[in-house]
Amino acid sequence: MNCHYCDQEAAFAAESDGLKVGLCEEHFRERLQELAEADGLETLKEQVNVDRAE
Repeated sequence: MNCHYCDQEAAFAAESDGLKVGLCEEHFRERLQELAEADGLETLKEQVNVDRAE
């Protein structure tokens, strides 16, 4: 699977309602930064039930 934004191999993939999208490392980090800046990261953590390993 290739990245949704470029032709690089996807390092990460997300699926919702049967739609699967891949992201390369660079674009994954960019989207994650955008979420963090828009306070969307907390909402995303709640939706996917992310627990931090200590």
